Amino acid sequence: MLDSITAFFKRIWAAFARWLGLVFVGLSWPFLAAHGWYRQRNWLIKLPLAAFVALMALLYVYFVWQTQVWTGFNPAYPDVYKFSERKYSAGQELPATDGQQAAATAPKTCQTSAVVDVATDLTDFNVNQNAWISSMLLYKLGFFGISWDDTPFLDNKASFQRGINSVVRRTSAELVDTLGRVRGTSGINSDLQKARGNLQFDESSWYFGLHPFGPKTPSPSYYRAAMSNLRSFNSDLGNCKAIFDGRADNLLQFVDHIANDLGSTADILARRAGDHSYGWLDMRADDRFWFAYGQLYASYGILMAARSDFQQVIAERNVATLWADVTTQLQTALRIQPFIISNGPEDSSFMPSHLATMGFHILRVRSSLVEIRTVLGGR
Repeated sequence: MLDSITAFFKRIWAAFARWLGLVFVGLSWPFLAAHGWYRQRNWLIKLPLAAFVALMALLYVYFVWQTQVWTGFNPAYPDVYKFSERKYSAGQELPATDGQQAAATAPKTCQTSAVVDVATDLTDFNVNQNAWISSMLLYKLGFFGISWDDTPFLDNKASFQRGINSVVRRTSAELVDTLGRVRGTSGINSDLQKARGNLQFDESSWYFGLHPFGPKTPSPSYYRAAMSNLRSFNSDLGNCKAIFDGRADNLLQFVDHIANDLGSTADILARRAGDHSYGWLDMRADDRFWFAYGQLYASYGILMAARSDFQQVIAERNVATLWADVTTQLQTALRIQPFIISNGPEDSSFMPSHLATMGFHILRVRSSLVEIRTVLGGR
């Protein structure tokens, strides 16, 4: 009996070894054939090919490094700004210091916008502290022609960056349409208008493209230009030459749009979790998860900054406690950082559904934002 069991497992192992050998031969055959062809060529062909292979090897080493090393990643990054030390809402004139009081001609100064600061720094994190993955040549080429988003490899950082960028884009639109002008009737601030246009640029543009055919300006260049536009606006705001309209209805609209964006992401996660619950074999689960994480990561900083910029409205409408609840919920959500993203059935004990978990936390945040919106809209 024992011999027959042993023989059975030996046959299974032998079959597996043969299958593994066939896979290895299938994968190595193109390289062996190319090597044989290469040996028969002269040096006029060998040297350019060797240089090209070396260049591609270096590019791939750089590409893998950039996708795996997340410089400056810190879920508690809003603490660095010390928003609690800001005593005035954005755009308010600051009281003169003793030295300024003595000089009658001293220029006025106003409180700059924390929201603009955070949006600028999030963009800096995406394109200066880190490489913008979505427009890198090797990311665009994919894995043997397959989009990296359809593989479990090297795409998490790109999705995370796009999640951050979606929030920064939303913020730039709010600054142009409502926050940077008086009741929507004054002229649009040119710096904010330029920033919005630059941030809306295609996320995957490289130095050359096919549609349309020809040279292009890469995406990071536009995003760096947007950073300069935002800093210029904040400089003018600090000199009282620009407007930040920190009214309750503007804050209500800002919160409403953020809540709607989070609701859309929660719906995407729910549909992915329900329709593709393949556990660790769902190749798009990590993209969905890290996009949502990036969105929450950016929303955390933007909402903390908005609390500072609209501190007078928040105090008058008595929503400080609700805002603190949102902060706590965001902090809890950002602690979820699984090594491998699984999209299993929700009742699975072996392969959990990280998408369902992230969706749950997003809905908690959205629910609190809707409550804030309701209070702000009350009379």
